[in-house]
Amino acid sequence: MPPTHPQLLRALQVTRSHPRAIVGYRLASHGAPHYNEPGGWLFGEKPLPPGHKRVKEDWENIWYVGMFGTMLAAAVLLYYKPDTSIQTWALKEAKQRMEARGEKYKYEPPSSSPSSPS
Repeated sequence: MPPTHPQLLRALQVTRSHPRAIVGYRLASHGAPHYNEPGGWLFGEKPLPPGHKRVKEDWENIWYVGMFGTMLAAAVLLYYKPDTSIQTWALKEAKQRMEARGEKYKYEPPSSSPSSPS
């Protein structure tokens, strides 16, 4: 057996006498988990008897208006957002510079084109 350090031997003796020293203590766990166990009802609401209508809570309409109103506003703002891409700026700048030099930036085919062979 290879020589061992005395502190290692002492640690082994402690772990043999106290097996929880390896695993450690769970001091803050307080037993079983505390959460609402699934009860089988969707959103915790029991089904209504036939002929009855579900009553909305006060906050539900406010939530729907806020959620979908915000989505609608975002869609409108994104649709009308100005084009600030570098490609659009570069195309506009190139057209301005070409016009300033007197060059044409649109392709125009020659007025007298040779007839194509048939």
